[in-house]
Amino acid sequence: MERISKHDAKIAAKKFINKHFPDCQGALLAGSVVRGEATNTSDLDIVVFDSQYSSSYRESFVEFDWPIEVFVHNLQSYQVFFQLDVERARPSMPRMVSEGLVLKDSSGLIDTIKKEAAALLAAGPKCWTATVIEQKRYFLTDTLDDFIGSTLREEDLVIANTLAQLTSEFYLRVNGQWEGASKWLIRTLRHYDSAFADRFTLAFDTFYRDSNKEKVIQLVDSMMEPYGGRLFAGFSSGKTTAARSK
Repeated sequence: MERISKHDAKIAAKKFINKHFPDCQGALLAGSVVRGEATNTSDLDIVVFDSQYSSSYRESFVEFDWPIEVFVHNLQSYQVFFQLDVERARPSMPRMVSEGLVLKDSSGLIDTIKKEAAALLAAGPKCWTATVIEQKRYFLTDTLDDFIGSTLREEDLVIANTLAQLTSEFYLRVNGQWEGASKWLIRTLRHYDSAFADRFTLAFDTFYRDSNKEKVIQLVDSMMEPYGGRLFAGFSSGKTTAARSK
């Protein structure tokens, strides 16, 4: 059965809201359906704002021929999730709200919350300090050394996965961009710099396909080079000066 029509998805989402949250102050349909990226395994992501709930929760359903995931917030709790997403630099909730299609808005509430979300997204994440960049270089170097030195395919695979995540994080954050995880890792990279995303994809695809590590090594080294390159000798973290004895 075809389930990727935005129109049909919105109808199903409205039916869901009318059934389960008839008295809510507002609701949004978000996710891949709204972005025009839905596949046959996509679900409906619905964000609900309802003052009768004391805390936020999420719940999954299969109704109206759709798998549905609902994220329920009261009129204050969503701000906690906004802030948590900002702190971890992965703006899942602000993005859902900003891009969401309005299903219900009782008093202009949704417009206000969407503006809050858009402002957070536009502001970007907190900039990394020189100390943080140094720490990230060290951990990238450590992981890259493990990758280079590994002789077991099973270890290569999991180290490469960690290296891909650290590489994406470093490139995006030193450039003042939000991070992504899972499919959003490459989506976020491509949104910011499609040329780098192409190099990233080619490097890791070459490794996974042919066990050739060179393109991955070159990618990571060239990325870190403007910030001082690999870092091992001289790195210190958490060291305190010993108190002098009298």
